[in-house]
Amino acid sequence: MQQHPHTTGMSDPAPAPTRRRRTGRLAGLAASVAALAALGAFAGPGAHAADNPYERGPAPTESSIEALRGPYSVSDVSVSSLVARGFGGGTIYYPTSTSDGTFGAIAISPGFTAYESSIAWLGPRLASQGFVVFTIDTNTTLDQPDSRGDQLLAALDYLTERSSVRGRVDSSRLGVMGHSMGGGGSLEAAKDRPSLQAAIPLTPWNLDKTWPEVRTPTLIFGADGDSVAPVRTHAEPLYQGLPSSLDRAYIELNNASHFTPNTSNTTIAKYSISWLKRFIDNDTRYEQFLCPLPRPSLTIEESRGNCPHTS
Repeated sequence: MQQHPHTTGMSDPAPAPTRRRRTGRLAGLAASVAALAALGAFAGPGAHAADNPYERGPAPTESSIEALRGPYSVSDVSVSSLVARGFGGGTIYYPTSTSDGTFGAIAISPGFTAYESSIAWLGPRLASQGFVVFTIDTNTTLDQPDSRGDQLLAALDYLTERSSVRGRVDSSRLGVMGHSMGGGGSLEAAKDRPSLQAAIPLTPWNLDKTWPEVRTPTLIFGADGDSVAPVRTHAEPLYQGLPSSLDRAYIELNNASHFTPNTSNTTIAKYSISWLKRFIDNDTRYEQFLCPLPRPSLTIEESRGNCPHTS
């Protein structure tokens, strides 16, 4: 892989963005998507191509993925800790439409000492783009990443097997997200369940820095001003510890802190939506927002990753 200087001024050079190798799930999609786009196949929230039955919603634009709400109306249902098994309960956000069939789903964990409320903004924002989203509480606020990983998987199992909205969920298309120790937990979940389609750690904390077992496409967000889980000792080595052949990306937020993911953030939402759509829905219409990698800006300090050849 080529090298490029790290824009934060760190002493060690950072790996440059390189092009992602084609994987089995990427091969064959580009040609069909190009043809369908030419035909104007993506017309509305319920229009999705027969070649990719997982597409949900209209063709994306920069403004549509940056919007506070997507094309779907959203409802929610609370899950009491009394009925939860292996996690602390939470809230399920889901599209109210039933005309599009089932949706992919994501479970999201808060960080150390935090509650579901700290990551609740992601629920309706992601669900309105065509996902079922489960923001959870953990068994205790002091749970470590390995425990949080187990709880994310327990939440997905509840969602697909016992929840009142299980009929809306495609159990073969699941992902995880988490903040801080919850972000570290999302890596633990991906390690333990390779069938997961996407993982997004947000300013993650984990003492384990090597992840050769992970087969799940992973997008890591770091923050240049993080003093709790500094990128030099957490987000960056966690990214570098993933297999180099994996679909992976690293986005470092500019002028941000460890707690930036706890409030509504357009940059986090924009690239999270694109990543989840790309790998949970196999929707190459969102490739344009991931590749080429985003350049440094007022909100992005730097980015790294692998890009597929789609032309």
